Amino acid sequence: MTSKFVRILVATVFGLSLSALAQTAPATNAASQAAVPNAPSAASAVPAATGTRVGTINIEGAIFSSNEGRRDLDALSKKLEPKQTELKGMSEEIDGLKKQLSTQGDKMNDDAKNALVRQIESKQKVFERSMQDAREEAQGQQGEIMQRVLGKMAPVIVKYASENGFGIIIDTSQPWPQGPVVWYGQSVDITLPVVEAYNVKSGVPAPPPTAAGGAKPAGGAARPATPPAAKPATPPATKPPATTPPKQ
Repeated sequence: MTSKFVRILVATVFGLSLSALAQTAPATNAASQAAVPNAPSAASAVPAATGTRVGTINIEGAIFSSNEGRRDLDALSKKLEPKQTELKGMSEEIDGLKKQLSTQGDKMNDDAKNALVRQIESKQKVFERSMQDAREEAQGQQGEIMQRVLGKMAPVIVKYASENGFGIIIDTSQPWPQGPVVWYGQSVDITLPVVEAYNVKSGVPAPPPTAAGGAKPAGGAARPATPPAAKPATPPATKPPATTPPKQ
């Protein structure tokens, strides 16, 4: 996730969530407001920021440390495993061809060597396109998870902040200088209590610990899974083979 994408997602989801909160105001309130000139709008149903404390929250960390986020991210990782295996196989095949060119190229005639170089370049292009498609698919589905969970978590954040005297909450998902916060103390960070409150509200049980030792804490360290782990093979380093002078 890019920092720009996260900022846009947070702004969009919070805007929609607050609008939804406003629209859920009781109908009796709307009727009474219609009878009173200059009555406050239904948006007054949203808790007002009357506090003075400044708080921080790692939105990404909160989403992917919540039981629901962890569950959905684990499911996505399992879904992407076949593609990861496929990409790993493609990468290993290219590496094998490069090794063949490196170790046997001097013994090949020009036609065979040129054919091998073209084969490497062709497979490299296919691999890079497949890698890009897989990366975009993974990022897109991670974005869907973020949007879905944040849409339900946003009211929990607003409620916790309003009940605990916060006047402003700043997202620390992206470290400075990509993000706006240069430094903050854990005493003002509300990520963990928000995650705990959301876990209770969602009712989703904690996923079983992973083989690597379980999920990371919610205090900001949790990050979404990366796209398929197979790394792109390096572009062919081989230069076009020099033509040998014709035999006498």
